[in-house]
Amino acid sequence: MGALLDSEYTHKLLGCAYAVHSALGPGLLESVYEAALIYELKSQGFEVQNQVPVKVKYNSIILDIDLRLDIIVDNRVILELKSVTELLPIHKKQLLTYMRLTNIKLGYVINFNEYSLKDGIERVVNNY
Repeated sequence: MGALLDSEYTHKLLGCAYAVHSALGPGLLESVYEAALIYELKSQGFEVQNQVPVKVKYNSIILDIDLRLDIIVDNRVILELKSVTELLPIHKKQLLTYMRLTNIKLGYVINFNEYSLKDGIERVVNNY
């Protein structure tokens, strides 16, 4: 896996998000971007899971809640999608929590509601 995935893998992965943003532009619902990104990732050969249920353990019990994360790629990268005016610190914290709960080390918050998608991508590394 290298130093948290090699640059070729990451470039191909994020290239899918850029392709979706280029085709659709900003201003749509998150669910539209999610469906398009899933299609694009799969067409590029990635293994994709979406709306993945996450178990939350509190003390010695598993809470009966409906917590779902947006996309897991190849069981090693979480993509948390947004379509908001601006990314806030809570969005990165939310992704870090998902990463901790799933023991996945790398994730990206992607805000499709940007004129330039590069302004809407936050890389997050879980060092726990």
